Amino acid sequence: MKLFASSPKPVARSLRVLARLLSYPDSPLRQHLPELQAALHQEQALGAARLAELDGLIAHLQRQAPLEAEADYVQLFDSGRRTALCLFEHVHGDSRERGPAMIDLAQTYEKGGLYLAEGEMPDDLRVLLEFCSTQPPKEAASFLSEIAHLLNVIFSALVQRQSRYASVLGALLDLAGHPAEAVPIAAEEPLDESWQEPVAFDGCGSAGQRPGSSQTQPIHLVRRNAPRTGATP
Repeated sequence: MKLFASSPKPVARSLRVLARLLSYPDSPLRQHLPELQAALHQEQALGAARLAELDGLIAHLQRQAPLEAEADYVQLFDSGRRTALCLFEHVHGDSRERGPAMIDLAQTYEKGGLYLAEGEMPDDLRVLLEFCSTQPPKEAASFLSEIAHLLNVIFSALVQRQSRYASVLGALLDLAGHPAEAVPIAAEEPLDESWQEPVAFDGCGSAGQRPGSSQTQPIHLVRRNAPRTGATP
């Protein structure tokens, strides 16, 4: 049964929290972890088991030494292709198709009245979650559903690495109405070598990403002629 099949729940704050939890764990993020945790529990868009997993991630980040948390994050998300948060890395790799797909996705955001700040990449999962947070619950779930197979690839890679960050991808799959199922992930070569390989996936293009249907800093999406807003719920 789809999560939003009958009575859609508010999900905007949860999506923004999940985007923040996928951000670089610098001092400002760690300071706001209690607020982020409270926002997840207050909105109750996720089930108790998933919230407990996210509580575990937050507690782990609070216990870790700052340099250790930051080093682990870089090693996890910036040093491998399977865990890359730029979604088109999983679709197009370093091929020439990536550029037009980026433009198409950025135009999707613009049609919704949202514009990327300088230096932000349209296919950054954190950016996409910010965009989804501006949509009604049913449309947000539909948008997430279109990329569910990519979310599951990242989820599976994180499970393989026994990372608590897998709980964030599991939560996104829950909100998309898709089961979070770890699948076997082939061992990957270093990122600079894997860029030379053929594209790993060809089933997700930006054509289906329609309205309604990596920097380490917090992601901001801004409305034209309107003040910018931060990502904290």
